Amino acid sequence: MGETTETPLWHENEPAKVESWRLHVLLEAGYPVHLAERLAGSEVDLHHAVELVRRGCEPATAAEILL
Repeated sequence: MGETTETPLWHENEPAKVESWRLHVLLEAGYPVHLAERLAGSEVDLHHAVELVRRGCEPATAAEILL
């Protein structure tokens, strides 16, 4: 009997889980939904995105800088 290698189902959904977590963090930081969705789906540094808003940068301006 040969061995089969199966990828666990949770691996298939991992990118969606990460994007969902990023979205949550961005919303908590004060980004409006439309900007948070764009940033969450991008390769933007999440910590940098949160830090900009924490230091007083408007979310729209922060998104322009990051994207």
